[in-house]
Amino acid sequence: MELIQQIRSRTAVLPYTNIDTDQIIPARFLRTTSREGLGQYLFADWRSNADGSLNESFPLNRAEAAGCSSEHAPWALLDYGFRAVISTAIADIFTSNSLKNGLLPIVVDQPIGQWLLEHPGAEVTIDLASATLQLPTGLTVSFPIDAFARYCLSQGVDELGFLLAQQAKIQAFERRIRT
Repeated sequence: MELIQQIRSRTAVLPYTNIDTDQIIPARFLRTTSREGLGQYLFADWRSNADGSLNESFPLNRAEAAGCSSEHAPWALLDYGFRAVISTAIADIFTSNSLKNGLLPIVVDQPIGQWLLEHPGAEVTIDLASATLQLPTGLTVSFPIDAFARYCLSQGVDELGFLLAQQAKIQAFERRIRT
C-alpha cells in the first residue's frame, strides 16, 4: 500500500448520485482476488456504449481525466490511478474498505461538493496530516477521518501490516503475562 501524505491533483467529476460498487466495478469482473488489472473495468458499463465502443461523453473518457464487490471497487479505483474520492456522502462500508486498501474517501459539505461539480479539472490539494482539502480559490476545508486510518494511510500500511509491525511488542507482552 502506498503511503499518503499529500495529494495534489486535478479533479475528475462524475455528476451522478448514489453511485454504488456495482457501478464502479460491474459484478462480471469480480472473478479475481488480485487487485491488479481491475482499473480497466472501472465504470465499464458507463465508459462503453452497448456496441463496445468508447462512450465519449463519460467524464473519465475525456483527455483531462486520464489518469466482495465492495472491496473490488476501491481496488479498481486505485488500479485506475485514483488516490482519493471526494463526495458529499460516502457509504460506511465503502469508506471502511477504501481506508483498508489505501484509497482516501473524503466527505465534504454540499456547497464544496457543488463547487467541485461546477469546476471539473480543478487542481486541489489534500493534506492528510491536517485532514484538509484546499481548493484553487485558496479555501481550505477540513474533512473527517479516523485517527487510526489516518496513521495507516500516512505510513503506507494496512491493518495487518500495522499489527505485524507490532509483533515484537505483542510477543514481549505475551511473555510478561505468562510469567
